[in-house]
Amino acid sequence: MRLFVFGVGFSSKAFVEEVREHFDWIGGTTRSPEKAETLRGLGIEPFLFNGEGKGDGIAEALQQATHVLVSIAPDETGDLVLNQHAGDIAAGRPEWIGYLSTVGVYGNHDGAWVDEDTQCKPVSKRSVQRVAAENAWSAFASENTLPVQIFRLSGIYGPGRNTFENFRKGKARRLVKPGQVFNRIHVADIAGALKLAMQQPSTRIYNVTDDEPAPPQDVVTHAAELLGVEAPPEIPFETADLTPMARSFYGENKRVSNRRIKDELGYTFRYPNYRTALKDLLPTL
Repeated sequence: MRLFVFGVGFSSKAFVEEVREHFDWIGGTTRSPEKAETLRGLGIEPFLFNGEGKGDGIAEALQQATHVLVSIAPDETGDLVLNQHAGDIAAGRPEWIGYLSTVGVYGNHDGAWVDEDTQCKPVSKRSVQRVAAENAWSAFASENTLPVQIFRLSGIYGPGRNTFENFRKGKARRLVKPGQVFNRIHVADIAGALKLAMQQPSTRIYNVTDDEPAPPQDVVTHAAELLGVEAPPEIPFETADLTPMARSFYGENKRVSNRRIKDELGYTFRYPNYRTALKDLLPTL
């Protein structure tokens, strides 16, 4: 089997490591020649792709790819992979296509529970573009009779990208907006869920998110307890110094259900909540 990954980043690298032994060849894209050499060192054949045109050698690689993972965000022109390589993917007839999306497509539901059947009400520009990209991939699946699994990911964390890192950098903050909750997902669970889904190809949407939506300040407090340090003072959201993008995240309040991926695929989360994950991440500091 042969795996091609559009956009080798934090999540897709974890997936590659999870499934490496199942593939005879793995290729992936990056935007820069410097990162291309890094991919080669990871055993991934690199291809340059910026979405503005067909990447050299990608069409040929897709002709032989049995599995395709897309981990590139859309922009105002639409989905960059479909814009340039839809015909090549269709011609290659892969057994499985995975698309990494975001729970941001749901928008704001004032803290209510949402699932894959909930109407999407995207708020931010990037989430509006994600909904359009999801729809484009669903149409592609239907038009070409190919399985496309869309994975809506919540806030991603893991080794090297977590609350402990914020403490280490002196950037840990406890922002408080009453009633606000977020779901999270450990990168190992993204990899594990995709691996299981890959073995059961279908055209389906799955939330890949933990069991326990929680206030962000609770995560910081728990991390401080594990570190044995004092938690940073609470900062009211209204007066917090935030970038427009960071502030926009707080405009989307919802609790995201992961029941479908459990019930339909039988996935068991390795880190069902932030406490189990932080306990495991602590020794890596």
